[in-house]
Amino acid sequence: MTEEEKLLRRAYEAFNARDIEGGLALMHPDVDWTNGMEGGREVGHDAVRRYWTRQFGIIDSHVEPIGFGTDDQGRVVVDVHQVVRDADGNLITEGDIQHMYTLRDGLVERMDIVEVE
Repeated sequence: MTEEEKLLRRAYEAFNARDIEGGLALMHPDVDWTNGMEGGREVGHDAVRRYWTRQFGIIDSHVEPIGFGTDDQGRVVVDVHQVVRDADGNLITEGDIQHMYTLRDGLVERMDIVEVE
């Protein structure tokens, strides 16, 4: 397992455990994060913290990495199985997506979401 994969597996574990501070500790201070719920981007720890706090209050999402690779631009591509439920536990969506990460200094600098068809 590569160092990049270890880092990202820890990030998914933190996200699924709702450990916001643990997740942020794995991100560069100037992280650029996709807002998959509302659209747009969140930049910096404070913005990601606010976004995750809103997200965790509205939906219950679980993301499980199922494969790791690298694209031609050096980004880490993670195949992810995602399950999203509303606050009452009703299924909103379930399926596979890809997350693409740019890493810098051993931390996540940027995350993008790619829909898999």
